[in-house]
Amino acid sequence: MSEKFIELFKETLEIEDDSVQLNTEFRKLSQWDSLAFLSLIAMIDEEYDVVIEGNDFKKLITVGDVISEIEKR
Repeated sequence: MSEKFIELFKETLEIEDDSVQLNTEFRKLSQWDSLAFLSLIAMIDEEYDVVIEGNDFKKLITVGDVISEIEKR
């Protein structure tokens, strides 16, 4: 799941290089903004049928954290 999620993440945020890894702190990416947040939430809902509420999402730091949260649900 990790590789597929990272590819979808990069596509959603329009990242073309290989800078995104499991330990990437996504909020520090130059592409991260409120639109990226909404796009990511929509992608997770569409691809994985998982809704991560705002308060829960605030606790997530890395791309790996997001994957773990999806897997828990």
